[in-house]
Amino acid sequence: MTDHELTRRDALVALGAVGGAAGAGALAWDRFEDDPDREGFDPTERETLVALAETIYPEAVSGVAEFVERYVVGRVADRPDYAAGMREAIGALDDYAETWAGGPFRERDPDSRDELLRGLGVDVADADPDGAEQERVRYYLVNDLQYALYTTPTGGELVGIENPQGHPGGATSYRQPPE
Repeated sequence: MTDHELTRRDALVALGAVGGAAGAGALAWDRFEDDPDREGFDPTERETLVALAETIYPEAVSGVAEFVERYVVGRVADRPDYAAGMREAIGALDDYAETWAGGPFRERDPDSRDELLRGLGVDVADADPDGAEQERVRYYLVNDLQYALYTTPTGGELVGIENPQGHPGGATSYRQPPE
């Protein structure tokens, strides 16, 4: 299986896809480097986000932890309401895992994490920031992390999109003769 490493550039591309302010937040990453509560996320919340990404991203992807950290810091920069929604969704996911698996989501193995997401109904839930727990987890966490991945050149390559929407380049794909 080919390894697709996510990079700092991928995080910046993903942030650029969600808006300029988020991209500016990513550029300010270094100021959060030594802050354990970067933009209000404590270490266990960040570990939960990384565990979730490792669960929903294809196995061929590497560099997930750094990508998620950079993307999330940039995504919530100057968006305290969005950060609060993410924290609440993380709390709901961890509460569900505590109840049904006897421990936090981030401490489960990947198969158990997948089962927990399905048990909560995240796989079939509509994304709704004001909805039930599974709808908020879907909106703030799952959809957001998937969007981040698949708007990058690395993520786009995984699904056969040479040039994700909003990413410059890829003109050679338009010059290829029809088969």
